Amino acid sequence: MPANTLKDHKAEQRIVGTRVWLALFFMIVLVFVLIARLFYLQVLRYDEMSTQSEENRVLLQTIPPVRGLIYDTHGKLLAMNRSSRSLTIVRERAGDLDQLIENISTLVPVTDNERRRFDQRVRRRRPYEPIPLKFNLDDEQIATIAVNQFRLPGVEIDADLVRYYPEGSIFSHSVGYVGRINDRELKTLEPALYSGTYVTGKIGLEKYYESMLLGKPGYQEVETNARGRVLRILNQVPSEPGKDLELYLDTELQKVAIEALDGRRGAIVAMDPKTGGVLAMVSNPSFDPNLFVTGIDYETFNGLNKNIERPLYNRATLGEYPPASTIKPVIGLALLANDVVDKNTRIYDKGWFQLPGSEHRFRNWNRRGDGWVNLSKAIYRSNDTFFYNQAGKLGVDRMHDFLSQFGLGRRTGIDIGEERPGLLPSREWKRGVYGQPWYPGETVIAIIGQGYNLATPLQLAEFTTILANRGKHVQPRLVKEDIPDIQSPEWGHDVDARDEDWNLVIDAMEDVIKNPRGTAHWRIGRNLKYRIAGKTGTAQVVSIPQGEEYDAERLKEFERDHSLFVAFAPVEDPQIAISVIVENDKGATNVAKTIMDHYLLPRLNPSLTHGLSVDEALKAKVTN
Repeated sequence: MPANTLKDHKAEQRIVGTRVWLALFFMIVLVFVLIARLFYLQVLRYDEMSTQSEENRVLLQTIPPVRGLIYDTHGKLLAMNRSSRSLTIVRERAGDLDQLIENISTLVPVTDNERRRFDQRVRRRRPYEPIPLKFNLDDEQIATIAVNQFRLPGVEIDADLVRYYPEGSIFSHSVGYVGRINDRELKTLEPALYSGTYVTGKIGLEKYYESMLLGKPGYQEVETNARGRVLRILNQVPSEPGKDLELYLDTELQKVAIEALDGRRGAIVAMDPKTGGVLAMVSNPSFDPNLFVTGIDYETFNGLNKNIERPLYNRATLGEYPPASTIKPVIGLALLANDVVDKNTRIYDKGWFQLPGSEHRFRNWNRRGDGWVNLSKAIYRSNDTFFYNQAGKLGVDRMHDFLSQFGLGRRTGIDIGEERPGLLPSREWKRGVYGQPWYPGETVIAIIGQGYNLATPLQLAEFTTILANRGKHVQPRLVKEDIPDIQSPEWGHDVDARDEDWNLVIDAMEDVIKNPRGTAHWRIGRNLKYRIAGKTGTAQVVSIPQGEEYDAERLKEFERDHSLFVAFAPVEDPQIAISVIVENDKGATNVAKTIMDHYLLPRLNPSLTHGLSVDEALKAKVTN
């Protein structure tokens, strides 16, 4: 271009103006886009976005309550809470949940059971609520998650308190256990009380006193950043801890009772006749309740549930057994109270009894017979023939009415809930259940505790306390404190009988042990340090054909007779009443004696046991 060529200022102005207008146009378009976006977010999606914004900024977090503790009678912890680390996921921050859990499983193992329970919790969660996937992380797992947390959005490691039973299987049936809330329970539980809580009482005291042990949740409003990290707490209402429970149960006595069973199936209930407090409640075999706290896996549960020895079954309150001869002292009182017999009434026992017009022989356990037998001898010798002879005179209905005063045939109302009523038959009961009349032979069998009769070990212990108290009823209970509106026994009244009748029956029960011909004398009656009143019993599991004798060796294990024993001591001042059932084996009497020795000997002469442990004290007493 020639040097003297002039610039075209108008052309330059047009170019600049065009650029300015284009820029202005794009600015206007962007403003309109921004306005439209704001309109969409602030007007059309106002409710949704305002809620999301508020939740991202201020969250309402639940503060779960601390569950109440459970102590034995000496202050030893039976149910406590211990710190645990859990892996939780906030669903709203997790993105692809399936992919996230797959990523987690490459770092720490996630079982199918844990994933299934997590999916159940997701369905009933609250927005932005951390949902536990895995409990009880160890240090290595915590470190692994922490190192990789940058690629695990929504994953957190939370510290919480988890229920723990330090005595393991020893109190699993009485104290019970907590477990994860299932869908059926979720429909009945109050959501506000269980916010932030994933467990509830399943059986035993944990279930019965759930409303007291649970406590009340609190909450806090927190401000968070975009990653969900808490910046500050804006407001807080603290939770209320659950109430602690103190029991009558004695841990050392419970252990002695379990050891006395020596691995055999059975049940033991020991009570304080003065208070009704349950000192020991054993059902053997048992199980570890800690398996259920954070969710038991299917294989383990199936193994427990299908075990032929039924470890999940509480024999002490749910097991229904023929009471057999253990009810003969109460039957004796019934005969005296209804003037069917007196202290001088005698029959001659040839070893069997026949109903008029019948050829069937109801045999005494002693096939040779016991000769002349009165009521006292009938009790301490456990003579069946004497009671057979009185069956028709007493009648099933009077028998039913009198035995029901001792709690047979109805639940005791003990404060664990899981309990069966047993069975106390009558004419009306049989007519209603079977549509059949009552036959005289059924009364003959019922009067010795067989036939339709069924009772739980707890019921046997309860009627033994009534005998020990000479008619005074005390409510069986595990928790020491009176708690309004929580305990509701089905019955409870005293039994009225003449003093001379009580004396005759209790003296006969003492002769069961101290009389050389008593059925328990050769087992526990020698070298006694205190007076015991008791009654042995043998419950048939399968019928033996008439004319044949019982031979345990010829029967399968689960077809053998049960051994039973009820007792209280000392006779002059009863401090313990006990019932023992050993399934398909002998030895209930010796089991009871071992437990009573452990409980009574240090108390009856504390000077000999001063400064010793309970076990050392027991050994010292035995030596002396």
